[in-house]
Amino acid sequence: QVQLIESGGGVVQAGGSLRLSCVASGLVIANYHMAWFRQAPGKEREVVASISRNGGSTYYPRSMKGRFIISRDNAKNTVYLQMNSLTPDDTAVYYCAAKESNSPTYTARQYPYWGQGTQATVSS
Repeated sequence: QVQLIESGGGVVQAGGSLRLSCVASGLVIANYHMAWFRQAPGKEREVVASISRNGGSTYYPRSMKGRFIISRDNAKNTVYLQMNSLTPDDTAVYYCAAKESNSPTYTARQYPYWGQGTQATVSS
């Protein structure tokens, strides 16, 4: 049974940072392209970042580039998202996702495996 378990969310003041983690079980993430998505209330799920199987390539939508950093430790079967200079607009549930194809994509439906999400709340 595949499980992706996110952690690290919480409440932080604007300008602060959070580091999210996603630990996988039931799959070896070294064989998967990994991504972080987020969904705010009343909004569609959007990609935050993705990373190739070996971590050699990372991908960010233009709106996310510069503040968010995705990384992975395949030995620990874990993916991370470092979030800096947070604003209230970053308040959302953050999800970890995995897909076998290593081609980058920002389309949520192309990721078959998802975690339950972790809430990040940024106060002004």
